Amino acid sequence: MPQKILAGRAADPQLRGDLVQVKVDQVILSRAPSRALAEAIATGMKKTPVEVAVAYDGTCVADASSLADIDEGSPHSVSPEFPTYNIPIARPGIGFPAPVHLERFAAPARLALTDDPRLATVGGIGMLSLVVSPSQLGQALATGSAWLRPPRSVQIHLSGRVRPFVCARDVALELLRRNLDEVVRRIEGEHHAPVILEFAGPSARLLSVGDRAVLCGIAPQVGAAAALFVSDEKTEVFLRDQRRSKAHRALVPDPGAPCEEVVSIDLGTVDPLLMDEDGVVRPVRDLAGKPVAQVVLGGDSGVTLRDMLAAALLLKSKRVPSRLDLLVAPPSRQVLEVLAQSGALVDLVATGARIIEPDRRVVTSEIYPPPPGGLSLRTADPEPRIAGTPSFVVASAETLAYAVATGAVGDPRSFKRPVRVTVPRALPTDDVLILRDKKGEQVSTKRPPTAPSAVPWKGPLTLDVLAGVPKLNGRAAVGAHGRKAPATLEAAPAVADDKAQAAPAGGVALVLSTLDEVRAVAERATDLSAVRAVVAPFVPSTAVSAFASEGIATFLVGAEALGSIKDQKSVELPAPAQWGDRVAAVFGSERVEVAWLATGMERSWTHAGTLRQPPSAAKPAR
Repeated sequence: MPQKILAGRAADPQLRGDLVQVKVDQVILSRAPSRALAEAIATGMKKTPVEVAVAYDGTCVADASSLADIDEGSPHSVSPEFPTYNIPIARPGIGFPAPVHLERFAAPARLALTDDPRLATVGGIGMLSLVVSPSQLGQALATGSAWLRPPRSVQIHLSGRVRPFVCARDVALELLRRNLDEVVRRIEGEHHAPVILEFAGPSARLLSVGDRAVLCGIAPQVGAAAALFVSDEKTEVFLRDQRRSKAHRALVPDPGAPCEEVVSIDLGTVDPLLMDEDGVVRPVRDLAGKPVAQVVLGGDSGVTLRDMLAAALLLKSKRVPSRLDLLVAPPSRQVLEVLAQSGALVDLVATGARIIEPDRRVVTSEIYPPPPGGLSLRTADPEPRIAGTPSFVVASAETLAYAVATGAVGDPRSFKRPVRVTVPRALPTDDVLILRDKKGEQVSTKRPPTAPSAVPWKGPLTLDVLAGVPKLNGRAAVGAHGRKAPATLEAAPAVADDKAQAAPAGGVALVLSTLDEVRAVAERATDLSAVRAVVAPFVPSTAVSAFASEGIATFLVGAEALGSIKDQKSVELPAPAQWGDRVAAVFGSERVEVAWLATGMERSWTHAGTLRQPPSAAKPAR
């Protein structure tokens, strides 16, 4: 299915070559919207030609720091200039980007580019969403096209029916428990191409679009580029309920279409599961009886409207235990209105719940972090698990409801009688918090954001070596003195303070050990301006492209050499003209051959320090 979506938009429908140019239907800006806009303006954009482009302003809880970011034009802020470029702004309070986009903008059989891995959930409607860098987003906004690696597919065959008190979140955790990440890593290593999860089988068509979205949300955690479901009658009903019937297109795989591997799962064998604070998926009964201090119901993934209604019914007439804090974060404004109209919101408030705003910092635990020494249960997918980040337990909404009812972890099947939930078909669809351009209305007098200057590779280079993900708070910023700093990333990242602690003239090479470390660096590459190279035993292809477009070289190193190079203080790299598939790098006094993972045009992007083209060279999509 992903190949069908790309082939219909590619300059070469056969998808031959290391990279192919494809037309982009949607651009979704969430993590660094102003940086992407700056890149597009630098490329010469006047109005974006893409079908749908949306910038999500996820800062609902304003504080001095967030207001300063807006005033200073931080890359992570949403510039008021967006609507003048045909890019609407989803204002604070509309909800988390992933569920809102699924409801109001996502369309089957389309291609979307985004800077937020959590947007993988839109694959539940049959839309292919790929994570790229702000530079690539700027190119897509300006020209309507992008260069992408042709993907490979792994099919996940679903059969059987889930039992009572087993939710889509439990099925997603079961897939993680079956080491799907090892399958993705092996196929990536063989083909050097993005891997996309395709859900198929008789049970795939029985799932609601919301449940499908929950399953697609696991893609980033296993190193996959995206996940995708078919677009069928369930999808058509979902769009009809959203009053967007015209957006429907059928999407099914061709008979006998090849895939690299098939992973089968019988939904009837799945039990209530949880992911513990160490990232290990276990049956709920393993932690039964353990006291719970905090429950966060909702968020941007792992929960559907049906799950929220079920949790409210299970907690009706219950009371929150004295030592437990129940926070409810409705995924979207639409879900909030339905909860209010059905009376479920009143039931939750009567239980003792606190309704919190859908601020982007809720899912990253920057606000409402897990209490020290207490257990926190949440439905949302965790951020990349690296040292120093807040940890919590991930479970289904019904498992969370049992924890609230009893004050401890337990199997939700102990409720004995499952609730009957009816999801309303008449849904509120008023896009009151979507800010669009109005003719004759002056949006802003501020200057539009400007893109940073490219830093090309010139001659041989000596880089400081830093093991792990650096802090970005100035005290342990990337720099000459950051080498011995703890390899962690604080929950509230800020741009590294180069004045307080200057980076070395050559820059920094990060040596990363795990997929989560690679994900954390890729998501924050715009903040790590001193980073020039990434060395790791596994880097997903999408991250390689994203790093290359920012001028960061990505190298593959064997696990056996990883331990020794971590302890080195510097690495010497030869001049770019001497780089090939293998590069002879000198870590301290040790010579190590590393594989350069960039391919085709990505190599020229790396050497130039950017993929940005001057306005005269930018061409619109065909």
